[in-house]
Amino acid sequence: MIELVVNEIFHSIQGESSHAGRPCVFIRLSACNLRCTWCDTAYAFTAGESVALDRILASVASYHCDLVEVTGGEPLLQSGCHDLLSALCDAGYQVLLETGGSLDISAVDARVHRIVDVKCPGSGMADRNRWANLAVLTPGDEVKFVVADRADFDWAVEIDRRYGMSSRCPVLFSPVFGTLSPTDLAAWLLDTGIRARLQVQLHKYLWDPQRRGV
Repeated sequence: MIELVVNEIFHSIQGESSHAGRPCVFIRLSACNLRCTWCDTAYAFTAGESVALDRILASVASYHCDLVEVTGGEPLLQSGCHDLLSALCDAGYQVLLETGGSLDISAVDARVHRIVDVKCPGSGMADRNRWANLAVLTPGDEVKFVVADRADFDWAVEIDRRYGMSSRCPVLFSPVFGTLSPTDLAAWLLDTGIRARLQVQLHKYLWDPQRRGV
């Protein structure tokens, strides 16, 4: 029997990615191998319970929502994550995977929309990026840069140009909530002319940023 350690399952509005604004069921798996300075889900590092795959699928089905995201923590730390992703695809859901970008994404079911976070220097985790992941990106995937300041932004622009990411898949720039003004980030995007999308964490504007399950 396949079991995964789950921190929470909840129904909310997708706050990030090209699917922002859509109702979505989130499956947050426990544990993470990174410690980003701006992390907003540290509660998922250790807290969670072991849940059988069929129970997870039943919980998701109860929300009657066709968009599902598997996130963390770092979901790919759990070997059962691949079984979960494939089972969700088999059940007919549109499936998103949010990953920190330090682990191999090549074995993820091809039907899954992979959202890969490339860690900027301000996160303190830039040395943990798995650059080989960028070679396997497809037009159905996305890359996200979480930017804390202008140095992070300039670094991200250089990485995008070096790997040609914005010519192969959507690239999103997100300001660290409460640290960098989205207005400033918007101005930098316009000045640079990079083919990328500005995103904010929509859920943090809809609800209390400290609230879980949103």
